[in-house]
Amino acid sequence: MGRIRITGGIPLDGEVRIQGSKNAALPIMAAALLNRGTTVLKGCPRIADVFLMEKILQGLGARTRWRKDTLEICARDLDNCMADRELGEKMRSSIVLMGSLLGRCGEGILPFPGGCVIGARPIDLHLEALERLGAEFKEEKGCLRGKTRGLHGGEIFFPRSSVGATQNAVLGAVCARGTTVIRGGSAEPEVSWLCRFLNQAGGQIRGIGTSCLVIQGVSGLHDTVFQIPPDRIAAGTYVCASAITRGKGILLDPPAGEMGALLSAYEKIGGQYMYKSGKLFLCSQRAFAPLRRLETGIYPGFPTDLQSIFLAALTCARGESLIIENIFEDRFKVVPQLQKMGAQITLDGQAARIRGGRLSGALVKAQELRGGAALVVAGLGAEGETCVENREFIERGYEDISRDLNCLGAKTQKD
Repeated sequence: MGRIRITGGIPLDGEVRIQGSKNAALPIMAAALLNRGTTVLKGCPRIADVFLMEKILQGLGARTRWRKDTLEICARDLDNCMADRELGEKMRSSIVLMGSLLGRCGEGILPFPGGCVIGARPIDLHLEALERLGAEFKEEKGCLRGKTRGLHGGEIFFPRSSVGATQNAVLGAVCARGTTVIRGGSAEPEVSWLCRFLNQAGGQIRGIGTSCLVIQGVSGLHDTVFQIPPDRIAAGTYVCASAITRGKGILLDPPAGEMGALLSAYEKIGGQYMYKSGKLFLCSQRAFAPLRRLETGIYPGFPTDLQSIFLAALTCARGESLIIENIFEDRFKVVPQLQKMGAQITLDGQAARIRGGRLSGALVKAQELRGGAALVVAGLGAEGETCVENREFIERGYEDISRDLNCLGAKTQKD
């Protein structure tokens, strides 16, 4: 198991370019299966989850090629509708392949998806949405089989917001016969980016950026070159790193327009920032105030993917903070590891009370992606050296968190 060693107590002051978005790249890779030709994705993050999705696509018959950070996907000769079980079980995002496989092949066989252990993440909304478009599902030998005699337009209503289910519905509808109307869908940026990609490839989707999408099915998609957007969660991680070290920093090409909730919280704890000419200038040298109340929520609310990372930063604030998690019931899995470093955190259901103080370096273990990043951030603010084990969890979403933090002036190394 790999490790990341962090020397704490060094105020950050440097600049780093933000990688491509993990949460945008994965569904767009799935969407490439709907094009019987070549899709070129520029700025694609070279991370473990993308490599895993690439292997799944290869197993379905797609050919792929990397040119630095550009990924080419040729799905002309797709010859399989069954995803590799071992690979699919490792990644939650594999479920978005169902909409594409049904649209391309009329059938899709997927293992029940895995990924981070952060609580129950049912797929009922995915299946109900695709059933409205003419799909049928059954369980076979531990796998999910979807079949259709041809997808058609339909009315879909989501009783609760779901990013993945909305993406699956969009993927199923874009090449279906007729018109699909999706209401109550997720308006998260990663849904909007998927829709923009599909429109650039010949889709007809209206209402992008809202909870109501109207999709006129097309006969097929065409080749396109698409720029993967920068990763708002990676950018938010480095904002938290600046905060906990009372440092500064410049983020190059961050998606500042998608970071409103995070930047608002950053200001409330004393951070200052300026966005100019594609650069986000950070200054965290003012007194680090606590945050009276922070709740995660659907976009444009505070993202659950940044909750544990911001929590780590608040362990060094001067006073008591409160975080309420509204999305996943097990997002506080990182708390016992932070407590090993001296963090004063009390849990009460979906609420965490954090009394700021000093952290000390310790040996801790990443158990999932964002919790692992939170431990690295905590290590930056701790006294002495912190060693984070199981760095492979972190590498699911960050190209090289050590490289990036070192560009910002930190002292970290991978073992």
